[in-house]
This record gives sequence, C-alpha cells and structure tokens, in this order.
Amino acid sequence: MSLAFVFPGQGSQSVGMLTELAAQFPQVQQTFLEASNILGYDLWELVTNGPVESLNQTDKTQPAMLAAGIAVWRCWQASSDIQPDYFAGHSLGEYTALVASGALGFSDAIKLVEQRGQFMQQAVPGGEGAMAAILGLDDDVVRAVCLEAAGDGVAEAVNFNSPGQVVIAGSADSINKATELAKEKGAKRAILLPVSVPSHCALMKPAAEKLAQSLTDVAMKTPEKPVIHNVSVSSAQGVTDIKLRLTQQLYNPVRWVETVQWFAEHSVDTLVECGPGKVLAGLTKRIDKSISALPVFDSATLDKAINALGEKQ
Repeated sequence: MSLAFVFPGQGSQSVGMLTELAAQFPQVQQTFLEASNILGYDLWELVTNGPVESLNQTDKTQPAMLAAGIAVWRCWQASSDIQPDYFAGHSLGEYTALVASGALGFSDAIKLVEQRGQFMQQAVPGGEGAMAAILGLDDDVVRAVCLEAAGDGVAEAVNFNSPGQVVIAGSADSINKATELAKEKGAKRAILLPVSVPSHCALMKPAAEKLAQSLTDVAMKTPEKPVIHNVSVSSAQGVTDIKLRLTQQLYNPVRWVETVQWFAEHSVDTLVECGPGKVLAGLTKRIDKSISALPVFDSATLDKAINALGEKQ
C-alpha cells in the first residue's frame, strides 16, 4: 500500500497556529525565521499574535500557510523515517507540496507565494469579487446555477472539495445571485466566505499572467516523488509543465475530490495532512472512507500518525 502527504491551503490559518508544536520542535521557529528574513517582517510574530485581519490578507496568508506546512513536514522528518509515495496540496498547498518533494526551494517558494497573493489582490479590487460555499447540491446543479447567475459578470464552480461541497467564485453581484439560486434549488447551505479574492475563476487571469512571468525566473527540478496537481489530477512531465500547471491553477478549479479518488486508485491507503487544522483529513473521510486520514498539527497528532503508520508497516 502507498502513503500520500497533503498540505492545506488558505482558510486553515489561525492566530496561534503551531504554538504547541513550536514548544517541542525548534524546526518550527527556524522555518518561520527563514521566511521572515525573506519577507522583511516577523512572520512568526504575525502568526502567534495577529492581528487576524493582517494574517487573513492573502499576501500574508500564503507565506504563513506555506511556512506552517513546511514546518510540520520538517518536524515529521526529524521524528520519523517514513516517507510518502505521493504529494499533493489544496490550492496554495500545492506550492508546499512542491517544496516538500524537493522540486522547489523554500526561499524561492516564500517569495513566489507572497507575489502570488499580491497579484491576486491586484487583479480584483476589494469588494468586487466574492466566494461562497454551496452545500448539499450535485456538482452539475452548482455549475448550472453559476451559468444562470453569471449575467454580465463571472460565476464559476472552483473548488470541488467533497461530494456535496463545492465552492464558487466570481463577481460579487453574480455570486450573491448564485447563493440565492442555490438555496432555491435545494442547497442545504449557501454561505459567502470571508475572503478578499475570488480564487480559481476567470477573474484571476491577469494574476496568472504576472505569475507566469515570475515563474520564469524560479529554479525548479523534477520532484523526488510525484506531486499530483490540482488542475490535471496527474503529475507533471518536467519543470516547464509544473510551471504551466501552477499558472493554470490560478483560474481553474481545484479538483480535490478527483485527487483523493486518484490516490485510492493508486493504492494509497493513508493520507497525512501536514499543517494547521484538519480540513483535508475531514474531506478525505467524506470522499473515500477506504483511505485513513491523519492530520498532523501538534506533537500529539504527530505521535499518533507515526504510531498508526508504524503499525501498518
């Protein structure tokens, strides 16, 4: 059987994340110190003490979540010889996966995701874009709702997180209309998300063009283990292909349900989520119960995951 390591994206951040792990492992603060030296501000201070409004700004959230995921990955490496067969990440988490897989240097990745956040914010002025979670509707119904609601704006299904949980993104007016339509079609819930940027929809194409430019200067190599990409639900064929998929990812859906299904089809029986929270572990249980999902975000969950995998070997 095989093992996959996955990394969460935006939305899993919180003030005080990894505090307990940092008390046990010097790797946590060392990782954040590396990131702070690149960014020019104290990222660990922001993560530990907030304010939450600053942490939730996408150009701050992205480096914070990348550093958090790599910090947990380094704690794992310091504690266990068990290595994954595959990597993946949800949206921003794909960059963390590329660092963990050896394809992308940590310092390059920190700079890159800060720029990615800035490009995304520049692409859509505040208040003009929106995202919403639609719960309890079939994927095709959600797509139809978006088509009907778009009008002169943009409304697209952008995160296929688990069966019956789809996130939509686009122009604020169109997304507001889509949430009302979704409720009329029988959605259990249709809730606007507290985000400043409508990720993974056509409004992100200007950001993708700038990101493609930044990526041309970034050194990459082939991952040591396959990274399964959001856009294609497959591993890339070389560095040029990786860069193309990262560019396309900004304005295409995150196909997370299919990613977990891909793991199941390739004999993955355990998935370890490295990073704050346990969003991806929760989604995995809803997508395929044959895969055991182990979140790792503090010393207790780290020990639990290592013990669980040790028993399987």
